[in-house]
Amino acid sequence: MAQQRRVQLSTQRPCSTVCVLGTELALDVCGSAPPGAASFQAQATPGVKLWVLHEAQSVKLPSSVSRWPLAPGPELLLAMDHPSKDVGDEKVRISYFREAGGVPVGRAVLYLTCVEVSLDADVTRSGAVSRTLLDKASWTWGPEGHGAVLLVNCDRDDPDAEGLDNEDSAVRSYNDLQDMAQLLLRTRGPRATFAGHRLLLHLDFGDADKIRVFYGGNGAELEMFKPVLGGSKLAYTVRPSRHHHDSVFYVEGLAFPDVAFSGLVSLHVTLLESPEKSLLESPIFTDSVVFRVAPWIMTPNTAAPLEVFVCSVDNNEEFVAAVGALAERAQCPLTVCPAPQNRQDRWIQDEVEFGYIQAPQKTIPVVFDSPRDRGLKDFPVRSILGPDFGYVARQAPEGASSLDSFGNLEVSPPVTVRGKEYPLGRILIGSSFPRVGGRRMAKAVRDFLVAQKVQAPVELFSDWLSVGHVDEFLSFVPAPDRKGFRLLLASPSACYQLLKEKQEEGFGEAAMFQGLDRVPKPTINEILANEELRKFNDYAQSCISWNRDILKRSLGLAEPDILDIPQLFQSNSTSEAEAFFPDMVNMLVLGRHLGIPKPFGPVVGGRCCLEQRVRELLEPLGLSCTFIDDFFSYHVLLGEVHCGTNVRRKPFAFKWWHVVP
Repeated sequence: MAQQRRVQLSTQRPCSTVCVLGTELALDVCGSAPPGAASFQAQATPGVKLWVLHEAQSVKLPSSVSRWPLAPGPELLLAMDHPSKDVGDEKVRISYFREAGGVPVGRAVLYLTCVEVSLDADVTRSGAVSRTLLDKASWTWGPEGHGAVLLVNCDRDDPDAEGLDNEDSAVRSYNDLQDMAQLLLRTRGPRATFAGHRLLLHLDFGDADKIRVFYGGNGAELEMFKPVLGGSKLAYTVRPSRHHHDSVFYVEGLAFPDVAFSGLVSLHVTLLESPEKSLLESPIFTDSVVFRVAPWIMTPNTAAPLEVFVCSVDNNEEFVAAVGALAERAQCPLTVCPAPQNRQDRWIQDEVEFGYIQAPQKTIPVVFDSPRDRGLKDFPVRSILGPDFGYVARQAPEGASSLDSFGNLEVSPPVTVRGKEYPLGRILIGSSFPRVGGRRMAKAVRDFLVAQKVQAPVELFSDWLSVGHVDEFLSFVPAPDRKGFRLLLASPSACYQLLKEKQEEGFGEAAMFQGLDRVPKPTINEILANEELRKFNDYAQSCISWNRDILKRSLGLAEPDILDIPQLFQSNSTSEAEAFFPDMVNMLVLGRHLGIPKPFGPVVGGRCCLEQRVRELLEPLGLSCTFIDDFFSYHVLLGEVHCGTNVRRKPFAFKWWHVVP
């Protein structure tokens, strides 16, 4: 429905007003009727379309009815199709008549000037601003949805800048402008009309800290671009140029969706008129555009790897070399964070999570910095943040726990659950059952993840583990069939079953940890006879089984979608679980190439029986298993290969705005 404005008429003197292209004017024919008038006749110049609403009927004028009764209150509407060339170059004349009179008892004349005022953005999500009949003031999800998208300008295009691009109010490069969404204000019509009215670009008070708008006038020089909206600036007066009918503004996002911010922001342009200099201006037209700030999106293990990260610390040279060799086989670049930057903090998986943000015209990777803030705390800002590589962080004012490290933050591949699609997968985080002293991920981090909307988080039970991360008991690997992946779960039951098989085959004296110095070497017989270890692993299995059921329900999985990876756990002094041998699900996934912690299991027939079982499970899926020795460099420090590496991956081909949350 077109925007409509009511206009008063007068039989005492001619009136004039502005009609904005695409809107309707409702003329108050009854309010201006002289005493005794019973009907009216309306006539207009060719550039004006007239119609009467009478007794629920809409009649276009001129019609077979020449006069219309003033009772019971008809409406006279008009619209114009083209901007005027001159002020008042079109008009409407209303003639009033008595009940049976042939001579008008009064006339009202309204001079009209048509102007075009339109605020446009990439509402169709095509990558370019275009005119559209879609409702610009609404935003809808799904393949048939519409609405403009805005990126948080969280990269740093100028290497000499101190912080993120959106932390200052300057445009430092043309690359900076390309990270922003264009907002196009179109104006057409007589220049004198705009000189006599005011055109105001404005935003809602609640959005002032969420976006910033830059304008460079008609010039293209960087120094011409100034912030005109955002912060304390809620409105900006636009003065259309004599020679330029389009004004291009650039909009940057300042904040991601979060617990108190839906991600929706609105910008408006309003045409104001002031009848007298001493009177306040009044609005006669408003056009609005709604943007949604693009969410931060995680990528799953099954996405193609683009870059592998690992830290160089004391005595992990062989581990770094092994990861490098795996990355080379996967044809994936390797970035080594040197010791001066990591300050002997090897747990790069825990420090950051790589994701991305996307608009129709641009996609940029964004690193999410965890609240753990140990030796690697400066690495994301100093070494990752840069041109077209963004940064976001959340703090834990209540104090960070181990569950705030991002080994406790994973995402599934795309799934469908009872008919509902999650085309970008679902985020998985570890938590605890409600209990005194139970650990949970920081509220600020959880709220942020939920607010992104497109990867609805699932909470799992991980507080039974000493470190408490979901990557200690689950992983995903690509597969050529079924859903395109398998969920791998650590399984004490599968491990005991395997060891029992080997015992029955006569290999009960085969020992663990062969070739490792100063490490006890229990045999299969000793492990199976250890009742305390058995009871603790029954407990560990019950915790994993609980998570298995949650994952099946939340990800729509069936048993054939899950593979049980043999694993044992042992209790620490506070009855929390730690891996008894290197935790094989805590693996590095680079396409079909897997870097798996070497378990140092019992050697049977010249082969580690644990490695052999994992190969039997994974190689039929077309996966290549490489077992990496991380025993002294990571395992004894309560982490494994996945904990000590990180991967930036290819964004989804699926566009997030096609999701239906």
